[in-house]
Amino acid sequence: MKKCLMVALGALVVSTSLVAAPKKLRVVGSWSSLSLYKEYEKPFWKKEFSKEFAGTKVRLSSLGQVKLKGAAVYRELSKGVFDVVSTVGGYVISDSQTIAGLDFPAMANDIETAKKVVEAYKGTLDKALKNDFNAKLLSVVPYPSQVLFCKDKISSLKDLKGKKVRASGWTVAEFLDGIGATGITMSYSEVPQSLQRGVIDCAVTGGLSGYSSGWGEVSNYLYPLPIGGWAYVVTAMNLDTWNKFTPAEQEKLINSIDKKIVVPAWTKTNYETVEGEKCLTGQDCSYGKANKMTLVKVANADKVLSKEILVSKVIPKWVKKVSPQTVKEWNNTIGKIVNITAK
Repeated sequence: MKKCLMVALGALVVSTSLVAAPKKLRVVGSWSSLSLYKEYEKPFWKKEFSKEFAGTKVRLSSLGQVKLKGAAVYRELSKGVFDVVSTVGGYVISDSQTIAGLDFPAMANDIETAKKVVEAYKGTLDKALKNDFNAKLLSVVPYPSQVLFCKDKISSLKDLKGKKVRASGWTVAEFLDGIGATGITMSYSEVPQSLQRGVIDCAVTGGLSGYSSGWGEVSNYLYPLPIGGWAYVVTAMNLDTWNKFTPAEQEKLINSIDKKIVVPAWTKTNYETVEGEKCLTGQDCSYGKANKMTLVKVANADKVLSKEILVSKVIPKWVKKVSPQTVKEWNNTIGKIVNITAK
């Protein structure tokens, strides 16, 4: 009898350790109007996750629904108000400048380089999320390349001198300052009217987002250098929630996110970057009637100039905001990929 009881108790312990996932998850996905949320995040958390973790009920919202600006959504994640949050890394750098190192202006000029940058910096990001937000990194996925829309003719970065440009963050504003332009802060929805009225001369966003939001109807020139980087969406889980999963469950969750969200979303981002350019510049557009913007070819001289501005203006300011250890890690990871030494 005693032996049977011990066996039963042992079986209970084993079964409990094998299935330790929390009963509920409060998940905040990215922007619900964009394909990352609609095609990958929502299906994953509402369907795929439930197949693998049947005992866990997921309550899913989007960034627009929770209505928290900037780093506030990650602050709530750190408190355990949310269990998982997906938001643009640039939104939260006020509370974690280490994250800014992932996406400097015009640092990764193609998606292959962008992917290498992310893979190299994951370890540093994970530590930053743990230290600054009590969170565990789950994934990093880019939005399409963040390019430049201008009302008046430009042929190179030097033509931005003296112009007012809507910037997406302090690193972009610093980059624009290095060119001689003025970075302007305004909400995304204000941009089309501001371009039309001449309040600003240019603005930065993803090509397809700009097309969908009407920017191509009030702008005439598209400059496809990723001045705004890639607007990486960083997904993190509250560390206390993460620790409720067994090691096997943690591994299963990461693998599932990679397979169902990360890999297909990177492929879709590449497609949307190309398609956005086509839709804005009068080519065949699978999303509707194409705009008639003029596509300005990025000159090699501008790639050189971009790097010079990063090295002389943007990165030195970032170095002052982070620890020497973070700078060392950046130099040993991203720095080696883009051939830049932060100092």
